[in-house]
Amino acid sequence: MSAPKQQVIRQLAEQEFASELKALIKSDKLTRPVNWLMSPQAVVTYIMGGKLKDGTVISPKYFGNQRLIEIAVATLVTDRALLLIGIPGTAKTWVAEHLAAAISGDSSLLVQGTSGMSEESIRYGWNYAKLLAEGPSEGAMVGSPLFHAMKDGKIARIEELTRIPSEVQDNLITLLSEKLMPVAELNQTIQAQQGFNLIATANDRDRGVNELSSALRRRFNTVVMPLPKNLEEEVKIVTARVNTKIGSAEAISSKSGLKEIHRLVTIFRELRSGATEDGLSKLNAPSSTLSTAEAISVVNNGLALATHFGDGTLKVEDLAGGITGAIIKDPVQDKAIWREYLETVVKERKDWKDLYKACKEVI
Repeated sequence: MSAPKQQVIRQLAEQEFASELKALIKSDKLTRPVNWLMSPQAVVTYIMGGKLKDGTVISPKYFGNQRLIEIAVATLVTDRALLLIGIPGTAKTWVAEHLAAAISGDSSLLVQGTSGMSEESIRYGWNYAKLLAEGPSEGAMVGSPLFHAMKDGKIARIEELTRIPSEVQDNLITLLSEKLMPVAELNQTIQAQQGFNLIATANDRDRGVNELSSALRRRFNTVVMPLPKNLEEEVKIVTARVNTKIGSAEAISSKSGLKEIHRLVTIFRELRSGATEDGLSKLNAPSSTLSTAEAISVVNNGLALATHFGDGTLKVEDLAGGITGAIIKDPVQDKAIWREYLETVVKERKDWKDLYKACKEVI
């Protein structure tokens, strides 16, 4: 028996949307910055979606204000780095990945910021076996993603910039202002090639945040990524993102599936804002962020339940556990807030009796 063909869980943006990128590059007749795959205008089309002259449909990667994306792309044309900031679930990482894919064709030059990061993650490290055998040499160096982005003229990414210790953050100042990386051990300097730039993301509601110094902030142009402006837009985002998953399109295209997503997003928006959608009632907000990303996760989990333990159609029973788990992070405070919401809002809505019953059973 032959071994099953392996499949990656999640493709890189440039792999998943390779046909769209190819079509855009082929049709793009506008001026391209050095080492960019396409023009800034084409990058915006790739992110926001559209239809090309040859009939190719470019799917939207971001639902929101196009001007924000234009500002982000224009920033990357200049010598300033780009900082995408916002609460969890505002598509910061998603947008950063697709910008890198459209501009450089490579979104994998990524540094994940953590509280225990060292300078090597920003600059370079060493293959110690070679270092002991040969001494300091180019062959013994292990370059960071930023190191390779500078050498190749590509876009690098840093996730969770504000989680990186301040002394490690400071390594970025010379890199971004002078566009060079000193290698003292070799008495050399790596100079950035044209096309190099950096996209960083930061969560402005996280704990354990290390504030950026004013010197480092000046090296970035900051774009604040907002939450979806209305209920319909957020429902559209959740549905579109879930439908990219294998086997989910049919379930979410059904009337019942769309109804459940609409109710889920309504709950998240109301608890997040501390008021009902009609503005008539004030609510206590739980400690969780209840972001769009969490809503997508709840729907994906519900679809798994519906597919393997139901009839394949997304129902309220499939979402109840996920909704409760997303809301209750603090077992005392959040549980009381969720119970209150169920009794004062969900129970009183005409067509929400089934949701009330399903959630009460798992709380």
